[in-house]
Amino acid sequence: MKNRLLLELEGLRKDINRTIINPLVPELALNDLEPIITMVACARANYVKALIDLAADVKDAAPSLEQAKELQDRRMVFEELVDAMNALETVIQREYMDVITKPKPNANQG
Repeated sequence: MKNRLLLELEGLRKDINRTIINPLVPELALNDLEPIITMVACARANYVKALIDLAADVKDAAPSLEQAKELQDRRMVFEELVDAMNALETVIQREYMDVITKPKPNANQG
C-alpha cells in the first residue's frame, strides 16, 4: 500500500512539475547545454584561481577581510551555478521538460 502511494505521489509530482516547467523552458538539446556547462566551468576556474592567487599574495599570512570577501563572492557565484545546473539535471532526469535527443539541425545545413 505504501509503495503504491509513493508511486502515485511520484506521478503527481511529475505531472505538476511538467505542467509548470515545460511551457516555460524551451526544448533543450545537448548543444544547448554547452554554454551552461562552460559558464559553470569558468566560475569554478575563477574560484580556484582566486584561491591560488590569494595564497601567493599573502604567503605565510592570513588574508584580509577584503581578500576573504573576494574569495567568498567567487565561491557564491560558483556554488549558485552548480546548484542551478543540478536543478536543470533533475528537471531533465525526471522528464519535467521536453528534451531533444537528436542534435538540432544547423542553420547552415539544409
